[in-house]
Amino acid sequence: MFQSPARRRWLGHALASLAALALPALSQAQAWPTAGPIRLVAVFPPGGSVDQVARILAPALQQQLGVSVIVENKGGASGAIGTGEVARGAADGSQFGVVFDTHGVNPALQPKLAFDTRRDLTTVALLGTSPMVISTHADQPYKSFTDVAAAAKAGGKGVAYGTIGNGSLGHLAVTLLAKGAGLELVHVPYKGGGPLMQDAIAGHVPLSIGSVFVAKPHIDSKRLRPLAVTTAQRHPSLPDVPTLAELGFRNFEAPAWWAVIAPAKMAPELVQRMNAEINKALQNPDVAARLAQQGISVNTGTPAQAQTFVDRQLETWGKVVRDNGITPD
Repeated sequence: MFQSPARRRWLGHALASLAALALPALSQAQAWPTAGPIRLVAVFPPGGSVDQVARILAPALQQQLGVSVIVENKGGASGAIGTGEVARGAADGSQFGVVFDTHGVNPALQPKLAFDTRRDLTTVALLGTSPMVISTHADQPYKSFTDVAAAAKAGGKGVAYGTIGNGSLGHLAVTLLAKGAGLELVHVPYKGGGPLMQDAIAGHVPLSIGSVFVAKPHIDSKRLRPLAVTTAQRHPSLPDVPTLAELGFRNFEAPAWWAVIAPAKMAPELVQRMNAEINKALQNPDVAARLAQQGISVNTGTPAQAQTFVDRQLETWGKVVRDNGITPD
């Protein structure tokens, strides 16, 4: 059909206007800078909380980014082996790491690390936190942590407590607590949460400190009695269990935590974009619910806020390790 020059000019202007309107939408849907896959290095073996958190996060990121996201387990040395691989890895967005609270302890416990946590790594996002819970066997006389504190100040051999091992966050937290309050608490290290809980529910160790996820089934069965949690606020799954701060141990806070890290040389804008994608994933109701099943309260914030949190962990627990001569063995 014949179109006049004026008609053709009008159509040209209209098409150009439509294209201009589409440009912002296209720019917002920028492709991830690498074709994939993105490697999400879980720095502990399969089956643990780091592995589970990584596998909850990966599908959400994959759907959002349109790039394959695969979880690779690189366990060993309390997470230091996998963390070192991330530190030495490419900074092009093809690799990130998921770490646990040992990330804030390892530099002090393992002074010969092959990388510098502060210099070689950056924190992309804090994924979430969870309290540890101090529990006692149901047959023990302690009805509250105040009873424990009284017994631990009464002289004698002190009160024994079990943890998942020397240098674990539970060990460091109770060490800090005992030193600050003048309590005689005797450490009994175990090789992981399984052996610790076996002895705790059998009554072989008076106190235990472990994650909510590990301890709660035994609390629900009434074999363990929860006395206190180590976070600043009570935990939704244990609403009647007070915090140590509520019990008079002012400003005491020792959360378990999970975070995503990247090589320090990664471009800030790429770190910021992955942070935004992680925050979006954490706000997904399914992701948040699955993390809650692990006892984890999700956290959303900026890379700077996440890095400040990690730096504070490094300072706090590094000082506890040095001041008390704590070693991994």
